[in-house]
Amino acid sequence: MSTVASPRVLLLLTLPPLLWAGNSVLGRLLVSELPPLALNAARWVLAGLLLLPLGWRVCRHPQALRLRWRYLCLLGLLGVGCYNALQYMALRTSTAVNVTLIGASMPVWMLLLGALFYRVRPRKVELAGVLLSALGVAVVLSRGQWAVLRQVTFVQGDLLMLLAVLVWAVYSWMLARPPAHMQGAQRPNWNWAELLLPQVMFGSLWAGMAAAAETTTWTPPVSAGQGLHGGALALALLYVAVGPSIVAFRCWGLGVATVGPAVAGFFVNLTPLFTALLSAALLGEAPQPYHALAFALMALGIGISAWRAPAPSAAMPETVKSLGSTSNPP
Repeated sequence: MSTVASPRVLLLLTLPPLLWAGNSVLGRLLVSELPPLALNAARWVLAGLLLLPLGWRVCRHPQALRLRWRYLCLLGLLGVGCYNALQYMALRTSTAVNVTLIGASMPVWMLLLGALFYRVRPRKVELAGVLLSALGVAVVLSRGQWAVLRQVTFVQGDLLMLLAVLVWAVYSWMLARPPAHMQGAQRPNWNWAELLLPQVMFGSLWAGMAAAAETTTWTPPVSAGQGLHGGALALALLYVAVGPSIVAFRCWGLGVATVGPAVAGFFVNLTPLFTALLSAALLGEAPQPYHALAFALMALGIGISAWRAPAPSAAMPETVKSLGSTSNPP
């Protein structure tokens, strides 16, 4: 039995897409009751409290944090404060299926940013993959109607999710190309939880400030009162703080460490599939034919990009090794 086919690895790589799909579907329900920025802040404050028992040792060395606070603060702003906030804002006007399909184009933007700012030249097959995946994004944005693209009338939530994907691509490259104090002998011996906890702490501060500003402008949507209430609302908040924020993050890291990011990347394409199934079951948002076309184009594009991809380098930055992967949101 190959490594990928082992039950343990299959579970490690399949569970995160399922949990991320649940985040999108529940987020769609939660933003009908809570302001999206407040939801993001609540999610990460709770996740930070739950992560504290696993990563508390990082707080025993405040000098190490002081030397690296600018880098960690910026990671927290992008990865915690911005990405998920933009995703929840997108879910107010876009469907959960659209949001996850646009999110599946992440490798495309990673490739483009690497070429533009980090001088990482893409291979020809990767460029072909970019074109196919970009076409898949266009299918989602146009709802399968090319006249929409000609009229340039996009749904606001789709554009917010595109911005979120770009933010996460920047965050990912910051992990892949860390400053000198996070490399080699200068890097503290932090495990995955100890590296994530400071980001969550700083990110929660950014998210809290954004939520406070949001209170002056937010008005409940027309659908308010039709979503989750009471115990169901509390359970949904607990889910988004634990499932996609901590459990999926750790499972994905272990899976990537076993089979490498190129192989693991194929499993990300399960997220739109799981989202379509959950949306149909819980939200009544049945998938449309253009969703299947977009999914096929993105899957083909990412598959071509990963064809004969170089093996993971043994010299991969320790920051990336600790997190397991930088290509997908926690």
